[in-house]
Amino acid sequence: MSDKPHLNLIFIGHVDHGKSTTVGRLLFEAGAITDRDIARYKELTQQFNRPTFEFAFVMDQLKEERERGITIDIAHKEFSTQKYFFTIIDAPGHRDFVKNMITGASQADAAVLVVSAEEGIKPQTREHAILISVLGVPQLIVAINKMDVSGFSQQKFDAIKGEVSTMLKSLGFKVDTIPFVPYSALEGSNAGPKTAKNEKLSWYNGLTLLATLDTLTVPKKPTDKALRLPIQDVFSISGFGTVPVGRVETGILKVGDPVIIMPSGVKTEVKSIEMHHTQMQSAQPGDNIGFNVKNVEKKDIKRGDVIGPSSNPPTVASEFTAQVIILHHQNVIAKGYTPVFHIHTAQLACTFVDILEKKDPKSGQTLEKNPETIKTGDVAIVKIKPTKPICVEKFSDFPQLGRFAIRDMGETVAAGVILDIVPRTQ
Repeated sequence: MSDKPHLNLIFIGHVDHGKSTTVGRLLFEAGAITDRDIARYKELTQQFNRPTFEFAFVMDQLKEERERGITIDIAHKEFSTQKYFFTIIDAPGHRDFVKNMITGASQADAAVLVVSAEEGIKPQTREHAILISVLGVPQLIVAINKMDVSGFSQQKFDAIKGEVSTMLKSLGFKVDTIPFVPYSALEGSNAGPKTAKNEKLSWYNGLTLLATLDTLTVPKKPTDKALRLPIQDVFSISGFGTVPVGRVETGILKVGDPVIIMPSGVKTEVKSIEMHHTQMQSAQPGDNIGFNVKNVEKKDIKRGDVIGPSSNPPTVASEFTAQVIILHHQNVIAKGYTPVFHIHTAQLACTFVDILEKKDPKSGQTLEKNPETIKTGDVAIVKIKPTKPICVEKFSDFPQLGRFAIRDMGETVAAGVILDIVPRTQ
């Protein structure tokens, strides 16, 4: 880890618009990979007959991905700029892999939306923008790639910038605070300091893409809130005991703290905390940690559970009211629909028990009370009943535990935020 402030960065955008190449190029420009690495990747690209993919290869390390030429899992890469230490969450653009992207977006401090200057807005450009808006990613940079293909044309850049601005405005983004950066990931122009800016880009007097990253701000850590730590995994280590692993979302966890595991209600005490194989006395928001708990067996705790202070346990919902946006669904959605919800680290089936109202996505005004059905493009207020106990919080109290994505038929059909909760009575 670096002593510079840390930010998690996610790259989003349509499948062929150059996200992986952009990430590879930025790692190269920031000195996280060398000319030698690139030469090695270049050889590999020849073997796989993908001559211009060397920068993308940096990210797509899985052989299967190389052969198919698409990004599948979320790859974590790190690099430093003059100001920050970044962890890149490379979210796949391919449709089937949106669920990985949701995991990534819920951890991101900022997003870079990569749009091809050749093609402009494509379905996934919009879908990813909707997701980061619903999932509450606080900062956005729009990176307009492939300027080399469109002859570094200012008209082309302005047209794409206009299109994207209109789309982002309609989703509630404050467009005047969002930087738009023209560049070429492949030939390097305006990506960073190592490649001279193409003279055809003389009309642009802003920062390079790498330098634009330093205009982001570090979010304030919610250390003043109660501890909420969703569990990602649980290990049983011989001679050591049960070790849950997860990311502190809010509050502070200290060695010796009395904590409660919800929804099971098991109370325990924190014996030790470890991050990157280093023992720590406390952990704060953003820390991915493993921690050892007293007298808890592996069967008592699982992925999707949430740890909180015994004095302020995480909320277990018997039902909740949410605002959802239907991204794309082949049919209409009616009461009784029971897809899979991804909420923090939990995945479970939940039922739409009531559709309370349909809203205008642009103005937020009510369009219809108690509609029978909702469909693609609709924003609605719905009542949801989980099929088993689940810890959730109101988005207004703990945003990290109050947003979700809905998956069905192998794709993300909707995303939403929790407005209100009917807590389970013990």
